[in-house]
Amino acid sequence: MTYSSYTGKAEKTPQRRTEREWRQEIIKVCRLMWEKDYIAAGDGNVSVRLSDDRFLVTPSGFSKGFLQPDQLVIIDWDAQVVGPLYGDNRTLRPSSEILLHLEVYRRRPDVVSVVHAHPPMAVALSIAGISLAKCILPEVVATMGLIPTTRYATPSSIEGAEVIAGIIENYDALILQRHGSVTVGDSAWNAYLKLEKLEHTAIITKTLAELGRMNPMSPEEVAKLVARREASGSLSDAQAEAFCDACNVCAFPRKET
Repeated sequence: MTYSSYTGKAEKTPQRRTEREWRQEIIKVCRLMWEKDYIAAGDGNVSVRLSDDRFLVTPSGFSKGFLQPDQLVIIDWDAQVVGPLYGDNRTLRPSSEILLHLEVYRRRPDVVSVVHAHPPMAVALSIAGISLAKCILPEVVATMGLIPTTRYATPSSIEGAEVIAGIIENYDALILQRHGSVTVGDSAWNAYLKLEKLEHTAIITKTLAELGRMNPMSPEEVAKLVARREASGSLSDAQAEAFCDACNVCAFPRKET
């Protein structure tokens, strides 16, 4: 068992997979991100925690839609390549964006995979100042809570990595203002599915803004979903406060553990 700072509960250790299986899953996720226009050109990154100090990551300078399994690189906590590379792959290096991934792993010991993408609608709404941290879709409230947006920070910098502080500890999906999204999970596939839901939410939010009828859920209906999160141990203190501020649902004092 491992302890999750996110849920505050003991969780089962994720199912072990071989490095080859992780490579295949990352390639599948990268291909889907490219096909669905969540990334363009060399944008985006996917990583998996292989062990306490080894991470399998996508390389810099490649369109993720055409990556091959042997082009993924293994790095350590210092973002240095430690796995063997052969032939044309000897010069491959991780993107500077990998600092963001490593920051997630430092702050969330329970996370196995990080997906960073540039979903167009979510990014556009962050520039327009339209938040996704609203109680509009019941399935999002129930499974992801709210979807917060960070302040702006220069991408591929230490500041760009640290901007997630105080947010990623409590959420599995967030938006980097003007830049992209970060979703996390117990596998690359799980993190990717959260990316799909994030961009789907952005599209619906944009449509409602155009219609001039945001029409959020009533506090009574939101309270039912928040109670479900509370009962499952998925409601952190920060999430409870956010639901109070954003959705006027404030009747969930935290339990002593």
